[in-house]
Amino acid sequence: MKDVSHIRNQFPILERRVNGKPLVYLDNGATSQNPKSVNDAIVEYYTSINANVHRGIHTLSQEATDAMENSRKKIQAFINAKHDYEVIFTYGTTDSINLVARGLEGIIQNGDEIIISELEHHSNIVPWQMLCQKSGAILKYIPLKEDGTLDMQVYKNLLSDKTKLVSVNHVSNALGVVNPVEEIIAEAHAVGAWVLLDGAQAIPHKKVDVQALDVDFYAFSGHKMYGPTGTGILYGKEEILNQLNPYRGGGEMIDTVSMEKSTYAGLPFKFEAGTPNIAGNIVLGKAVDFMNEIGIDFIYEHEQELIKYTREQLATIPEIVVYAKDAPGSGAVSFNIQREGVHSSDVGMILDKLGIAVRTGHHCCQPIMSKFEIPGTVRASFAVYNTKEEVDELIKGLKMAVQMLA
Repeated sequence: MKDVSHIRNQFPILERRVNGKPLVYLDNGATSQNPKSVNDAIVEYYTSINANVHRGIHTLSQEATDAMENSRKKIQAFINAKHDYEVIFTYGTTDSINLVARGLEGIIQNGDEIIISELEHHSNIVPWQMLCQKSGAILKYIPLKEDGTLDMQVYKNLLSDKTKLVSVNHVSNALGVVNPVEEIIAEAHAVGAWVLLDGAQAIPHKKVDVQALDVDFYAFSGHKMYGPTGTGILYGKEEILNQLNPYRGGGEMIDTVSMEKSTYAGLPFKFEAGTPNIAGNIVLGKAVDFMNEIGIDFIYEHEQELIKYTREQLATIPEIVVYAKDAPGSGAVSFNIQREGVHSSDVGMILDKLGIAVRTGHHCCQPIMSKFEIPGTVRASFAVYNTKEEVDELIKGLKMAVQMLA
């Protein structure tokens, strides 16, 4: 059994005090903290090999190129992509999804159908609305049931030969619900549709094997998996990526340019126009190294125990309602103090005074909140460095909040 205290020692920020209290950081669904190895790698890049990639014959440029491409290979292995060129560097999950949506312009036609769900983050709703407005395609959605899970029977009924794409999250950022993505993918493929999974809230917590899933696109962010902000990945199957139009035009993504026309480079560079976030892309590989050293199975089991314990402890406070409490969960627990006039932000502010960082509000998931007829929730989200003792501090803080907001 790994020693969580040893893991915590790798995160200098956990030594901070907030409002005079030891920091209890439970906002990992928004951004996880970085281990020292990741922070050191950022400094190392800028002090040792800072140069542009793919464009120079000098030593620094070659070293930077090798480091970034080595990071791509690490990520390829981490998600078990078939080829390293199926791994596209982006600036986050939102950027990855927009890349696909823009790339499908001209492929998605008037009358085609795209299916999303009522459980999505805004970044997996708005790009498809924009694509449908441009193309004349029809956007449909899988409804959310009262228990926080998707209505899979309705999903099956929505599918037809008009369905061209299904895009859903692997794990809900707002509720922590794990979707039955294997079934979703299989049903979509049966009618010839492609599937994109928003994996932002899955990749930090559980093993993801894109070949085993047989998913067509998989999008995720670096800053939720112990890496730097402004980094992300789009995985796509080679044969499908080759059909998409480039998202951006400019340097690096071209083969030839004349004043009359341009031709595009092959994968992955077709989708990586301009100077990338070189430092971030290199360091994302270091975050993968960290997760591999800890072990994704250990991360999953440790966090599952924390979720179970948190749900049990929340159940001891009669005034608290937990959403999707019986659904398969990963990464987060979402709840409210069920009392008229009490907003999630009120609870969040009280917890902050105690040094406890949680996320409050609609979590960029307004349709979910509309479904439950609430303005927002309090979300506690976990990482491998969190402990049951921190959950105990959360529970003490919530009991204080219940008294204060009476």
